[in-house]
Amino acid sequence: MSGAPGDARSSLRDRLTDGLYGLGWAAVKKLPEPAARTLFRAIADQAWKRRGKGVLRLEANLARVVPEASPARLAALSRAGMRSYMRYWMESFRLPTWSPARIKASIDVTDAYRLTDGLATGRGVILALPHLGNWDLAGAWVTTDLKVPFTTVAERLKPETLYDRFVAYREGLGMEVLPHSGGAAFGTLARRLRAGGLVCLVADRDLSASGVEVAFFGDTARMPAGPALLAQQTGALLLPVTLNYDETPVMKARIHPPVEVPESGSRTEKTSSMTQALADAFAVGIADHPEDWHMLQRLWSADLENRENREDRP
Repeated sequence: MSGAPGDARSSLRDRLTDGLYGLGWAAVKKLPEPAARTLFRAIADQAWKRRGKGVLRLEANLARVVPEASPARLAALSRAGMRSYMRYWMESFRLPTWSPARIKASIDVTDAYRLTDGLATGRGVILALPHLGNWDLAGAWVTTDLKVPFTTVAERLKPETLYDRFVAYREGLGMEVLPHSGGAAFGTLARRLRAGGLVCLVADRDLSASGVEVAFFGDTARMPAGPALLAQQTGALLLPVTLNYDETPVMKARIHPPVEVPESGSRTEKTSSMTQALADAFAVGIADHPEDWHMLQRLWSADLENRENREDRP
């Protein structure tokens, strides 16, 4: 018996998506770099002009970050945001071909001692980042320049073959990648930290039902509890990290002061306090460089509730 037409369309779409990403990884890294930059800027501008759902969501999110911005300023920010987002993809497609020297030259890290000193204590370190800049480049710097392996978690993508491509890509950069599967991933991360290892987590958007409510740019959002819980359970150092581009080819990174475990309170209270501290550090980096925040999904609770209410209508 054949599948439903919707299933066939979904399968075709999945194969097309996987094929396009595969073409990107195979072809873009072979282009001369100026040509690749020009191509991806053109892709960004075309996507911005079409004003699809992702661009409109990005602009709505930026309106919360820069509430005083005029419509013209928001439009300029969202256009710069799409260019930044496409720069992330251009770099990611080319990153596997970069030498360790090229990776080192492509990132400037402020206060790296907080990471290296933390690892030297043997207590384990958690790096928590928002969707700013190119977190894969930052990870490649850790594995190639510092020569420190680390463990991370990846959201399961559709189709499964695309998820497999991302896992292989990140493992090729020296990362251990775990699927976002709740308790199983958490247990592995905790073991790595207790052994003195490094864990890196993109942590500004909750992918589960156990997110922690935080105040974020004047409204309520949910962010994952994992970084704070891991720090409490393992004694690992929790360090927020923010990234940004500028007019140079070199991405900037800042390792912020550690988020300490409160001395008193319940586990829930401690987790809430620590996750808020992470959100506050993320907000500093995002406010300074809103165009580099690649948040093309709904984040704030009110936006998520509005979507659910519309979907519930008959």
